[in-house]
Amino acid sequence: MDMKWTTWKVAGAALALTGSVAAVAAVAHASSSGSAESVKAALADRLPKTEISAIDCDKIEGVCEVQARQNLFYIDHSARYLIIGRVYDMETKQDLTAARLLEMNPDMLIGGGSAEEAGPAPEQRADASRKGPAPDVRIDPAALAALPANGAISMGQGGRTLTVFSDFRCGYCKRLHETLETLNVKVIERPISVLGTRPISEAVICAADKRRAVIAAYDGGSISTAGTCDTSGLDANEAFARKHGFTGTPVIVREDGAVVHGYRPREFLESWLKEKVL
Repeated sequence: MDMKWTTWKVAGAALALTGSVAAVAAVAHASSSGSAESVKAALADRLPKTEISAIDCDKIEGVCEVQARQNLFYIDHSARYLIIGRVYDMETKQDLTAARLLEMNPDMLIGGGSAEEAGPAPEQRADASRKGPAPDVRIDPAALAALPANGAISMGQGGRTLTVFSDFRCGYCKRLHETLETLNVKVIERPISVLGTRPISEAVICAADKRRAVIAAYDGGSISTAGTCDTSGLDANEAFARKHGFTGTPVIVREDGAVVHGYRPREFLESWLKEKVL
């Protein structure tokens, strides 16, 4: 009788232990499943001062994208490791973080990350005081004209000329390009790599038909190049942009040096072009 009772106690203990292990495993599985709800619950406990706007665990494999107002950061599916920084897609050569920030706020200037550095909350950013130069509203036309020709693509015709600093993964740059095609104006497009698109800019500059390559670049299509070429003009574009505080795209420069930051509709551009050049 005692032996039988002992056997039942051992069996019961084993069953209880098995149940506990299963329960722990279930909790661990739920924690690592990376559902937006579980991640949000963990962040509410670990980052109580951060106001979470949205969580997407399906966009990028292995991590969840977390939007905290105008900030963006990432966390692993177990909600243990917080990642502050940029995510680049090596296949499409696209800065996914910068593209997402622009989607969240089309009017922001995208340079080091956004108008606010990408991170969980202002009180948790060590580099919150870091600022870029104030963007210029007028530049020296002679300095603009001195930029090398091998960093530019010339398109269109007209009595007036606009220089556009652009990025081929910038949706507003594409819209501006399409708008300027409808105006009687000569456009000199100077690519700068804001969204991690330097390889695309190099392909356009080295293409035999640069105008066709620009269209393909904005459409995300393939670009036929004539081989390697001198791309030092792109370095000059980016140095010029940094010097004058062009941390976002597009930037439109009139031939007298007047500068407009960001996309503008046709009506504005027509009026702006008619202004007297100093």
